[in-house]
Amino acid sequence: MKKLLLGFIFGLIFTVSVTAQDQATELYDLERAVQVALENNLNLQRSQLNLQSAEATLLQNKGQRFPSLSTGASSGYRWGRSINPVTNLFENNRIGNVNLFANSNVTLFGGGRINNNINQSQSDIEAGTFNIEATRNDITLNIINLFINVVFNREQLKIAKNQLATTKEQLDRTAKLVDAGSLPLADQLDIQSQNATNELEVINATNNLRIAKLNLSQAMQIPFTESFDVIEPKFEINEDLMSTESSEAIYEVAVDLMPEIRAAEAQVQGAEYGVKIAKGAFYPSLSLGANVFSNYVDQVFGTERPTFGQQIERNLSQSLNFSLNIPIFSNLNNKASLQRARVQQQLSEITLIEAKNQLRQDIESAYNSALAAEQSYEASLVRVKSLEESFRIAQQRFDLGAINSVDFQVAQNNFFNAQADLLNAKYTYIFRVKVLDFYLGNPINLN
Repeated sequence: MKKLLLGFIFGLIFTVSVTAQDQATELYDLERAVQVALENNLNLQRSQLNLQSAEATLLQNKGQRFPSLSTGASSGYRWGRSINPVTNLFENNRIGNVNLFANSNVTLFGGGRINNNINQSQSDIEAGTFNIEATRNDITLNIINLFINVVFNREQLKIAKNQLATTKEQLDRTAKLVDAGSLPLADQLDIQSQNATNELEVINATNNLRIAKLNLSQAMQIPFTESFDVIEPKFEINEDLMSTESSEAIYEVAVDLMPEIRAAEAQVQGAEYGVKIAKGAFYPSLSLGANVFSNYVDQVFGTERPTFGQQIERNLSQSLNFSLNIPIFSNLNNKASLQRARVQQQLSEITLIEAKNQLRQDIESAYNSALAAEQSYEASLVRVKSLEESFRIAQQRFDLGAINSVDFQVAQNNFFNAQADLLNAKYTYIFRVKVLDFYLGNPINLN
């Protein structure tokens, strides 16, 4: 029993250890986070299935070029007065029969509708492919934004903890000076209040980081655990980070690259084929048909009773026919179909214009946001350097008793708030610039 108990305990410890190691290694860099999100996204999977459906439609339309072929058989009995299918005479006998047949039909000319249907299906597939690419881009940009938000909130937590550590240090020193009678109790109470405020800021920063991780894991569509975390990219801002291109120049590049524009163009082309398909209904259609037929009956012909094979061979007949259909009046159905096709063409052209306008507006907004973020980051750098020096001097003066706790807290809050503002400006700047790189067709990474 002792051996079994020890074995169970060691097994449990090993299991817990392995589980803890698995949880501890639940780290995601940006590339893996994007990959997981793309694999799990249901909208992307739905778009891929829609593309497969469009490919099946193309296969069906291509099949219209080939002849159809069907074959079959029927068998039965008849009683009472009926025509013998071999002698063509009325008889009162029971007649058993077997009929064999095969049919084939092919369209020789159909007003170009077969080719136009194929071309329209190919345009639909092209549009579907670009739509999938656009969906992938949207997912990637969203994951990058959420990933950066996690890194940003982690840095915010570090700042809050540093501020709390500084306040606690000053609180300990002030308490000793108050006990020695060098400082009034009010100074200690002021710093205690600031310390409580800083503890609350650490709690809020911790919650914000947890929410940022939760948002990222949900966008990746994976279960959220406390061990979920990201690997912080090593990214440094340099003077050449901001693109020197104007928003107009970026748009000229993006309009030829962005899949949503290419998809809208493919939809316009598909609508043009739709108009041609509708026009094809006004043209005559010509088709070729072929038929093979034979039968067997269980009757005696005079003194002879031919076998099944003999009857099938003797009764074999073939036919070949051309069919010409000339539309004269279709109750205005063809005219209505053409009108709808032309409306759809105009709608697709409007959709293309809207897509281009939206792209231009998005680029203009992203460019202006990047410029503003660059200016905010540069101003925040100067502000942090100035307030850091002011805080250092205030700390020295407070230690010497030259200023009171209120002035010290003001200098401290100004410095740490400036650090938080700089951090926000930094990651906002990084993301805005990466969006511009995306529109220029450059690979998106944070390293």
